Amino acid sequence: MRLDKFLKVSRLIKRRTLAKEVADQGRIKINGLVAKASSTVAVGDEMTIRFGNKIVTVQIDSIKEHAKKEEASDMYQIIREEKVNSEESM
Repeated sequence: MRLDKFLKVSRLIKRRTLAKEVADQGRIKINGLVAKASSTVAVGDEMTIRFGNKIVTVQIDSIKEHAKKEEASDMYQIIREEKVNSEESM
């Protein structure tokens, strides 16, 4: 599944267009490599997302084309959440 679609379906990022923008800015890594919106994600991948001054690392547990709000958080597991200074980068 495409990265931008996974982020929307899993509700890590609410809109697909916003997910594409974040990816195009180089703020998402999959298994340590900078990912584009069109990158493919798979079960077991480790994804790091930078949200402003917070970095969230998740492991992808399942991939679904559609997920209800209650099921969305079952698609991933948060491994690490850390706050960073605005001067630091990923």
